[in-house]
Amino acid sequence: MNRTTALVAALLLATPVMVQTPAQAQTSIGPTVDLTQVQDGQFTVDKTHAKIIFSTTHFGFSTYYGLFTDFDAKLTFDAKAPAKSALDVTVNLDGIDTTNPKLDAHLKSPDFFDAAQFPTATFKATKIIVTGKTTGKITGDLTLHGVTKPVTLDASFNGGGVNPISKAYVIGFNATGIVKRSEFGILTYVPKVGDDVQLTISAEFDRVQ
Repeated sequence: MNRTTALVAALLLATPVMVQTPAQAQTSIGPTVDLTQVQDGQFTVDKTHAKIIFSTTHFGFSTYYGLFTDFDAKLTFDAKAPAKSALDVTVNLDGIDTTNPKLDAHLKSPDFFDAAQFPTATFKATKIIVTGKTTGKITGDLTLHGVTKPVTLDASFNGGGVNPISKAYVIGFNATGIVKRSEFGILTYVPKVGDDVQLTISAEFDRVQ
């Protein structure tokens, strides 16, 4: 053994071996989509890392986008049987944001959401169907503008793991769906301003117990 090889060997032997706990190992490699490794439990949405985006056509010239900025969501997640999970969402319609204050005020008026009379929209999951390893369909009762009708979201599971900053255990999802606003009595400018409203959702949920 030459002198260089001996020095490298000595340094390796003198360096302590760091043994990672399962949580540390998962943090280092990021979230997992392997449901056998994902924690069950009660979760609440992390509103700082969640978005509900809506979009619709505007007189056929463009697609117009906005956000619902004020919402809460509670999730009971069963990793072993995701179809048995439960989801409840409440959206404060006064928190609508299109970056155009005049339009925001109009959307809150009786012409559209009538937020003074119907201040919130709610979604309560009634059926979850697993369609793939990381995909599913979530059907639930959407109550909007005083009307309750079923809506189905196409959902994908982004993974679960320990957030390396907050150290909270987190699971994340994306979802898309379409709400036909005329079915909820929101008729202004239909069909020139789109009847079909596309929802694009991404959310992180923190485990609370």
